[in-house]
Amino acid sequence: MNASRIAFIGGGNMAAALIGGMLKDAREGARPSIVVADPDLDRRQALVDQLAVEATDDNHVAISDAQLVVLAVKPQVMQSVAADLAPQLVAGQLVVSIAAGIPVTALQRWLGGHAAIVRAMPNTPSMVGCGATGLFAAKAVSREQRSDAESLMRAVGVVQWVDTESQIDEITALSGSGPAYVFYLMESMQAAAEELGMAPEVARLLTLETVYGAAKLALTASEPPAELRRRVSSPGGTTERAIAELDASGVREALVRAVRASRDRSRELAAAVGENSSE
Repeated sequence: MNASRIAFIGGGNMAAALIGGMLKDAREGARPSIVVADPDLDRRQALVDQLAVEATDDNHVAISDAQLVVLAVKPQVMQSVAADLAPQLVAGQLVVSIAAGIPVTALQRWLGGHAAIVRAMPNTPSMVGCGATGLFAAKAVSREQRSDAESLMRAVGVVQWVDTESQIDEITALSGSGPAYVFYLMESMQAAAEELGMAPEVARLLTLETVYGAAKLALTASEPPAELRRRVSSPGGTTERAIAELDASGVREALVRAVRASRDRSRELAAAVGENSSE
């Protein structure tokens, strides 16, 4: 991390996860100075107590002298927060936005033409250090600033840069919305087990461990998931029968349609924000 001082505007769960990850990964003596701005007194005090960071209710104080500014506020308040910060930002500061659906062009306009912006699309598993984040950098972002943005998001998981901002919509559809697809599957598996007579607590535990174990196996295996599935599906066996039922029900096609629908909605939301960003 090149930045020696980092300001977080917003101190919610994702901000706390990023701060915790950075402090855990940083070498002793190389930890950046971190300040968090949040209007909620209890939230500020919790961050001070748990993470030993500076905290303030003044966004302007927070970004003063910070080389990296992380916008971690809800999308619906981003425009007003950005417009308020615009007069104080200086050319050397990198702004990283983790707000979903806000395109770089809108951020640049709201920030008074500030050019050095990275848009990040993390997902909720980032809050437990197992995230997957897409990153897109505006042209004015330097190599050092790209490195800082990557270090920031690597603190909570894996990172993938994209060359065009439209690819963020694809990442949103896959890894951004993806945890919900998995939770949907888990919900269905547990419900099926309970219908077969299994106790709810047992069904829940076995569902969670099965999904966790399958993901861990896929991460460590050299074979693709399709091959791992084939290995479990013995001819004439129980798994083969189950997969045949899923195929007959069009589950694969439905999932493809779901991912595409998420991508399309992400594009619609970004377009709507872009149209309104000049207001």
